Amino acid sequence: MSRTEETFTGYIDTPIGLLEIKGTKKEIVSVSFTDKKSKTSCLSEEVEKCRKELKEYFEGKRHNFTCKIRLEGTDFQKKVWQELLNIGYGEVASYKEVACKIGKDNACRAVGNANNKNKISIIVPCHRVVGAGGELTGYAAGLWRKKWLLDHEKKHINAF
Repeated sequence: MSRTEETFTGYIDTPIGLLEIKGTKKEIVSVSFTDKKSKTSCLSEEVEKCRKELKEYFEGKRHNFTCKIRLEGTDFQKKVWQELLNIGYGEVASYKEVACKIGKDNACRAVGNANNKNKISIIVPCHRVVGAGGELTGYAAGLWRKKWLLDHEKKHINAF
């Protein structure tokens, strides 16, 4: 975000912790787990829309997000994150599969590093990326949250 761009912050309590949503008037720039709310909370329409959609996701009523997001990172990171958006609700892909889909067959570790830098948790579903044998590996917010999110999606995949 540019220094002159007005930022807005909202929060949502979820079964796996407090989420902080940051954005501008038009886009979401981060969704991350946090321990506490800041003293100020100021919503834009897009932050409020994101809060509503995340609430529906955690209720099992939403599989896809429509809020606008802004991916900020290197070109490689953006390619990885764009590919993550193609992993369907309740599905998983390995780091190797993601690397191959972006044309970088030997970049599994770099894909993992890009996942770690993802600022828009859940909406950019890095929790859907697993190890080659399907094992849960690496999740900045904790493997227990990754497991919860994957189990949640499996439970609600046929909800509508």
